Amino acid sequence: MTVWDDLVGQERVQEQLAGAARDADAQVTTQSAGGTAADASKMTHAWLFTGPPGSGRSTAARAFAAALQCTSPDRAMGGIPGCGFCDGCHTTLIGTHADVEIVRTDLLSIGVKETRDLVRRAQLSPAVGRWQVIVLEDADRLTEGAGNVLLKAVEEPAPRTVWLLCAPSLEDVLPTIRSRCRHLTLSTPSVTAVADVLVRRDGIDPEAAMTAARATQGHIGRARRLATDERARDRRATVLRFPLRVDDIGGCLKAAQELVDAAGEDAKQVAEDVDEKETEDLKQALGASSGGRMPRGTAGAMKELADRQKRRSTRTQRDSLDLALTDLTGFYRDVLALQLRSSVALANEDVRDSLDRIARDSTPERTLRRIEAIIACRQALDRNVAPLLAVEAMAVSLRAG
Repeated sequence: MTVWDDLVGQERVQEQLAGAARDADAQVTTQSAGGTAADASKMTHAWLFTGPPGSGRSTAARAFAAALQCTSPDRAMGGIPGCGFCDGCHTTLIGTHADVEIVRTDLLSIGVKETRDLVRRAQLSPAVGRWQVIVLEDADRLTEGAGNVLLKAVEEPAPRTVWLLCAPSLEDVLPTIRSRCRHLTLSTPSVTAVADVLVRRDGIDPEAAMTAARATQGHIGRARRLATDERARDRRATVLRFPLRVDDIGGCLKAAQELVDAAGEDAKQVAEDVDEKETEDLKQALGASSGGRMPRGTAGAMKELADRQKRRSTRTQRDSLDLALTDLTGFYRDVLALQLRSSVALANEDVRDSLDRIARDSTPERTLRRIEAIIACRQALDRNVAPLLAVEAMAVSLRAG
């Protein structure tokens, strides 16, 4: 199994990345022989992967990083870098390669301090591999100041450093940065391709895999979670009942409260899994006594950790709400398809009765206004509007149509 096998439905992108990895091999070989980069095929030092959620942006970046570090002897005989079995590929994919830094954030943004640390790392020469690779999975979360710090490193990179940036779209990255990157656009994989991966890689029942892939409209990560996590299925079922519960103002407010509470519960579960261990690890590192008493001068570090955990909880809640709103948009998209007698496949066939009911009792114009209300709610959350207030306003708009 090669590193490219997880790139679902991205044959064109895979071909470009595999070709670039071969070019990188040629460049390293030329430089090792005392030549210059001009003597070999060019290797781009900065890449920008864009595509809709679930298209596999970070998967493509990781696969490319692994191919750049591949040590398979088959490369010398014309084989495609990225065998998936050698030490370079394996350690890159599991995140332990000494020369591959994979950066993802569980906070709302990536600040200047973290970016400066990355820039310093990027100036180092490779320790054991062929390249120093920095994978920034959430480049769209860079603050403006952090983006300006990154710009200099991308503009004047070290000779053997490669930046791999991931973002939903070009507009999510500073123009000065994206103009210095080679751009690759990933598309949403087909439902059939996602279902095939779930069956082949995860051993999921074909019917359950197809249902999950259809429900998530080709989002690989969400499809896998929906097919394997009972809580995810329960949460989706609750969201899909939302349109049937907004018949009156009381129902709107109650449904909105339950949706926000469910998102808060998700954040709480993450906190239970992570926060306690982080706190205990930090206490031990700071030399806390057996009775739990902290040494002097450590209050600032503990407060910084608490602030970070609070920001992570906020992002988790927003991500959970955004996922619910995505499912809700898919519900009304299916309603619109029924109203217009479209031949497009329904994403939520398992709740066909609810779709038929809403479609009969409404019009395409009202359905479009409801979709616009959901989009407005997502935009309000992006602007830091209180979640309950934003969801309540959306619920009332859904009732009005």
